[in-house]
Amino acid sequence: MKKVVVGLSGGVDSSVTAAILHNQGYEVVGLTLWLMKGKGQCCSEGMVDAAFICEQLGIPHHIVDSRDIFQTEIVDYLVSGYEGGVTPLPCSQCNRAVKFGPMINYARETLGIDKIATGHYARIQYNGDTGRYELLRAIDPNKDQSYFLYDLEQEILAASLFPLGEQTKDETRRIATEYGLKTADKPDSQDLCLIEAHGSMRSFLDKYIAPTEGDIVDLDGKVLGKHQGIHHYTIGQRKGIGVAAPEPLYVVKLDRVGNRVIVGNRESAGNDQCTVTRLNWVSMPPPSAPIRAEVQVRYRSQAVPVTCVPLEGNRLKLVFDEPQFGVTPGQAAVLYEGDKVLGGGIICPD
Repeated sequence: MKKVVVGLSGGVDSSVTAAILHNQGYEVVGLTLWLMKGKGQCCSEGMVDAAFICEQLGIPHHIVDSRDIFQTEIVDYLVSGYEGGVTPLPCSQCNRAVKFGPMINYARETLGIDKIATGHYARIQYNGDTGRYELLRAIDPNKDQSYFLYDLEQEILAASLFPLGEQTKDETRRIATEYGLKTADKPDSQDLCLIEAHGSMRSFLDKYIAPTEGDIVDLDGKVLGKHQGIHHYTIGQRKGIGVAAPEPLYVVKLDRVGNRVIVGNRESAGNDQCTVTRLNWVSMPPPSAPIRAEVQVRYRSQAVPVTCVPLEGNRLKLVFDEPQFGVTPGQAAVLYEGDKVLGGGIICPD
């Protein structure tokens, strides 16, 4: 019998993943990572719901205390990033360093199982011509999570299953209802797990970063107001800046050295190029010459045409066909060819 370890968060997506594979004849083992204390699908409430799902399906349930690695790889990573004037993307970092790698290690070393599955909306296919596992967008464009999975390496993709990638969220809800799963009507998580646990990103950051008053200035250096820490701002932000002006103002740059928030009109928040580092090439080997692709610079942004120019030191220059608004250091730039994820990396500060 085929065996698989399913990562269970206590939400409907991972619950249906376990149910589908169980129904397909897999010997399923549920695995929940204890990431932090408090509310949220990854925490106390999620562990209870995950345990209930395993009881419903009649499968074993394992819980692994992952709080230390979550603190190091996510909490410390976020805090140092915001202190440095960038807006880190924790989800792709969490998938690579906290979830998939440790899950596969636990499955193999403790349970003797070579396959894991999660409730992510994405697809994996093996290309026999190139000998590579390729990461693809999900069928449901509204739920596609391939953007957050660009950092997964070939070994991880080879060992992973994404059963939900071929269906819509409505179908997932329907299956959950058909199977009578406890989580069938459980609302989707709307925010990062850290925000769920702390109420807001501001509250989370204020717990770790002391307020430091500085100036809010325009592009000419004129002081327009005061802020209590650059970690409260992100490139492209419009609401909540804290200054009044005759035209809408956007955060254009965060000056860490001068502790300044620099604002301007929407046009000044556009970029015609950026540099990307910490690259991971997924569905293709690293290019040795410029290539054309499409890029998403945020999870909910549209993929736009771009020229990708390889640089030394595992870096890439992206030259957009048209200037892009709110290109944010610390966020991921993920490259696509149609539905295929070519690779991605982290946007560097100017």
